[in-house]
Amino acid sequence: MSAAARKTRARPNRILLHAFLLAGALLMVYPLLWLASSSLKPANLIFSDLSLWPKEIRPENYVDGWRGAALPFSTFFINSFIIAGLAVVGNVLACSLVAYAFARLNFAFKRTLFALMMMTIMLPLHATLIPQYALFYGLGWVNTFLPLVVPKFLAVDAFFIFLMIQFIRGIPRELDEAATVDGAGPFRIYWSVILPLLTPALITTAVFSFIWTYEDFLSPLVYLTSMDLYTVPQGLRLMMASKGASSWGPLLAMSLLSLVPLFIVFAFFQRRLIDGIATTGLKG
Repeated sequence: MSAAARKTRARPNRILLHAFLLAGALLMVYPLLWLASSSLKPANLIFSDLSLWPKEIRPENYVDGWRGAALPFSTFFINSFIIAGLAVVGNVLACSLVAYAFARLNFAFKRTLFALMMMTIMLPLHATLIPQYALFYGLGWVNTFLPLVVPKFLAVDAFFIFLMIQFIRGIPRELDEAATVDGAGPFRIYWSVILPLLTPALITTAVFSFIWTYEDFLSPLVYLTSMDLYTVPQGLRLMMASKGASSWGPLLAMSLLSLVPLFIVFAFFQRRLIDGIATTGLKG
């Protein structure tokens, strides 16, 4: 069979494959399109009119939603950005230091500590929630950002540590040896040699730290009691509880706006994020 005949025969299969992928993509995107459309509809048309193009546009939903239930919604965005930003800094610095120690340094009980660290990945959050709350309550940290931020600077996310360990193992040790010959110590090697080459893994850690912290609802719900400290998920819940069914339009409008930072972060770091995941663990 000639190449032209094979190409003609394979064309229907490719068309079916692309049609299937397109249908799947539309299915995945439809909830987001419905959210954008419903955020502009009056409350009485949100669930009665299923079309994606609103028959009656009500941009006041965004104004009413931004004003919030008891506080401007900007307060919730600022709180979420503060917590998520500090969590990113903490995870990037602390987890990279611990990963460097496990990957390059020799110290007592290294294998035992690494095994214990990996075991923490299997611990569900709910199993440690009460002991952590008792600890932070005793420290007087409840109703502050400290319980949500300080643990990030203590390398509590074993997943990111393991991610960076695998990446560091792919960096040639000859670079460390050359730096040692030049008189560099362990911290200088970490800062001047390992950290610049660790950029893809650091970006992956930063992106996932921001997304997971920004959209976290349980932890702020447990530790934050003052409305002026609420994060975006809590602000959405507060709006729903205070206004009830009449808040569907503003609630959906703010829900759509709450997704914008996540889309911006993912779109800006998409290529680096894929590189960080794809190149992790290529060398044992």
